[in-house]
Amino acid sequence: MNTYRKNAIWVGILFILCSAASIIGMTMGNSLLNAPDYLTSLAANENKVIIAALFEVIWAASGVGIAIALYPAIRRFNRSLALGSVAFRVIEGVMAVIGTLAMLSLLTLSKEFFLSGSPADVSSGPLFIGMRDWAQSVLAIIFFLVGALMYYLVMYKSRLIPRWLSGWGIIGAVMGLAAVLVGAFNPSFLNGAGNTILNVPIGVQEMVLAVWLIAKGFNQKAIAALSGKAVTN
Repeated sequence: MNTYRKNAIWVGILFILCSAASIIGMTMGNSLLNAPDYLTSLAANENKVIIAALFEVIWAASGVGIAIALYPAIRRFNRSLALGSVAFRVIEGVMAVIGTLAMLSLLTLSKEFFLSGSPADVSSGPLFIGMRDWAQSVLAIIFFLVGALMYYLVMYKSRLIPRWLSGWGIIGAVMGLAAVLVGAFNPSFLNGAGNTILNVPIGVQEMVLAVWLIAKGFNQKAIAALSGKAVTN
């Protein structure tokens, strides 16, 4: 019987990597982009921008890796939700990279205007910032949370992990979705305390889940109980 122990360890590691990379990358990038003279800040901090971009690429790749590493175990219980979780987290990664490309495009614009002395259309700056905000702070988060909700539903029903932990993930994902949907219609909410409070549960839950999977793995009784049973589509 396949215990999926290695998958569980990789999922735990990728959860930690994805959370750390997304926080570091977005914090570094946004600290420059939120400055009043952001084009000057970008041109003067090229290395910081590139490092932030690398962290965001790691975020995108590790987020996809979580769903892929989970897939072999959860597909045995529900193929449709397992595949859906992979698809939504792939789209999350695409949205994250689009936001990164917007930041790198702003870096090119700032260097052209401030360092080379060549004329540049700086009016396009707000467009790139808007693209980054929508891609990373709204769309990527929506796809992440929907994908997470899918695999937490499977894990709750199958008992692959304790129900208190998967249930926590379901509640956290729903709270996060509520926050990002409110933020989509009220951009100032995304930077407020309300958004942070609503997203704390899923953030903490992922770190607890990561430690659980690394230390204990999946529930072997749940996997053994499925032997000989049909998989739900």
